[in-house]
Amino acid sequence: MAGTTPLAGTAALITGGGSGIGLACARRLAADGAAVTICGRTESRLKEAAGTIGARYVVADVTDEEQIAAAVRFAAAPAPLRAVVHSAGGSTSIGPLPRLDADAWRATLELNATGTMLTLKHAARAMARNDPRGGAFVAISSIAASTTHRWFGAYGVSKAAVDHLVKLGADELGPVGVRVNGIRPGLVRTELVAGITDPGPVLDDYLACMPLGRIGEPGDIAEAARFLAGPESSWITGQVVDADGGHHLRRGPDYRAIFEPMFGADALHGAPPEE
Repeated sequence: MAGTTPLAGTAALITGGGSGIGLACARRLAADGAAVTICGRTESRLKEAAGTIGARYVVADVTDEEQIAAAVRFAAAPAPLRAVVHSAGGSTSIGPLPRLDADAWRATLELNATGTMLTLKHAARAMARNDPRGGAFVAISSIAASTTHRWFGAYGVSKAAVDHLVKLGADELGPVGVRVNGIRPGLVRTELVAGITDPGPVLDDYLACMPLGRIGEPGDIAEAARFLAGPESSWITGQVVDADGGHHLRRGPDYRAIFEPMFGADALHGAPPEE
């Protein structure tokens, strides 16, 4: 029934769709009838994930322009591409500012900021050709983009770039019917943050900073992404939604229990490394 499958006859691409938030978003869009393609760098993971939700998959590194352009073309083959959820991201840059590794900084900016730009660039081209025109791009950002996370290196900086790109893309692409929005997840229960969601002082501090007092689930983010990707939000663009249990209302988390054993107390207070 058309009423239960509002995305039927459309195609969707989910980057970073092999696990976690990306997979939850792919599952949610597929449930509403979209022809979903997931992409990522690990074929074995993509193949397994795609099988669980009835999706197609394509191997692509979002920092490689030729690969992400090919992934967009692949995703658009079954039906007009109406939705792209860009969930690929991560970080190799951690530690106090005086001790940051420049190569890890650059790699994190490349993955999060440049990867988002390349995906939006090619998704916008495909969606602008639609008749009736348009589509929706949803970028998965992070609470670290807007709320200071000490010792997170390039991660928060790169996600802040994603937030600005959302606004820039919305402003430029509105005339061709392409909407661009973002989501800033807080602490969400995925395999990438398994150690943080384990009981301990870091988790306790996270929960103390959340008015709703619970860890997020991938499905919480997927519901927000489904709304922003679908026809229900057809007059919404340029927004970055905090989906974090209210964490953004307070302060960033305290990671001293993890970083102090790694770098030392003096380093966390700004002391430079010994020459």
